[in-house]
Amino acid sequence: MILTPAQAQIATDLHRFRVVNIGRRGGKTTLAVEEIKGKAISKPTRIAYIAPTYQQARDIAWETLKKELQGAIKNINDSRLEIKTKTLKGGESLIVLRGWESIETMRGQAFDFLVIDEVAMMRNFWVSWQEVLRPTLTDTRGEALFISTPKGFNHFYDLYNLSLKDKDFKSFHFTSYDNPNIPAEEIDAAKAQITPERFQQEYLAMFAKTQGLVYKEFNREKHLYETLPEKSFTKLVGVDFGYVNPAGVLEVMYDGEDFYVEDEWYKTQRTEVQIAEYVAALNGNAVYPDPESPSAIEELRRKGVNVREVVKGKDSIKSGIQKVRELFLGGRLHVNKKCQNLVHELESYSYDDETGDKNEQENPLKANDHLMDALRYVIMMTEPGKRGPTYVQAPPEVGEFEGGESGYKGPEGFLQNPYQPAEFEQ
Repeated sequence: MILTPAQAQIATDLHRFRVVNIGRRGGKTTLAVEEIKGKAISKPTRIAYIAPTYQQARDIAWETLKKELQGAIKNINDSRLEIKTKTLKGGESLIVLRGWESIETMRGQAFDFLVIDEVAMMRNFWVSWQEVLRPTLTDTRGEALFISTPKGFNHFYDLYNLSLKDKDFKSFHFTSYDNPNIPAEEIDAAKAQITPERFQQEYLAMFAKTQGLVYKEFNREKHLYETLPEKSFTKLVGVDFGYVNPAGVLEVMYDGEDFYVEDEWYKTQRTEVQIAEYVAALNGNAVYPDPESPSAIEELRRKGVNVREVVKGKDSIKSGIQKVRELFLGGRLHVNKKCQNLVHELESYSYDDETGDKNEQENPLKANDHLMDALRYVIMMTEPGKRGPTYVQAPPEVGEFEGGESGYKGPEGFLQNPYQPAEFEQ
């Protein structure tokens, strides 16, 4: 198989981690298969090709790999998508194809080379890359090839820009026009049939905001910060529980006017006890957890966490979203640059393309929303009518008023909850 000039440029590069941003039909599958074949035959190597799903791994690369490796195949396991090949000097290599939905099964393994295809489609990318996949390359000093077409300014955008500060990374950008095997007139025909924004993303591989984006008001230059201002704050915590899906925890500093999301916690495979231990260690003034998990909330209480009620109700998702939008528009909601997963969700949380802004009755898709929920709980429960907690800095202590009425102790004494909880729904 003869590589195109663009493919050859990528294949001959010696950087450990290569990130390829490429338009549709740009030749990324051919490149991936050729690299896998070359490494598998040259010397004993453990290789993993990872697509968004198991079925996509089979559909995209499986048959092509079997065809290209004819003559070198030693054994094929069709049900597990695994191939053992002979090397030029009589050794053996292993190639496995996996789906991102079962990425946890790769935890604790070791590989020499990873190909991660359609990176922009991978949910919870940074968690799985940092906790599962990156460690598989440690003992072997292994390499990785990341390939994708963009999907908004999400994690793939951040990955693509790592080359600006990490010498192990090298990024490449090619459009669909850079593949000489695809007639230019065919690409031009697609240009005439789809929106300019979609064409720029899919064929020119340009980063642009996701269509149907919920928080179009969010702007990195305007809303991201590095250092928390020196002033008095109430520490608020939003919690969205999860195990297979990530648990999302946001630490939000509130000065009575502005909200500063100072830190995030975004973890999979964490028990209710582990989540509660982390939240308790934050020592927040008030914690707003997802009310749909009563056992997890009870665990928070057992750890001494000041749990505040989140009440869900009709249309609360829409009203919560509107409140967050207003805060972004007014410059009152700020996000620390280190909160990569929150930024990813803000730039990915979207409505169905078929409805989008045309149907305001539609709630967003249930994807990229774990930290979105945690943020909404804090915002709506703190400012249902522009009223917030009046205690600052010191965590509250449970106490009693005269007559036995319970409340929370702030700098000026015992205070009742100074606002009524807004109705809320997931």
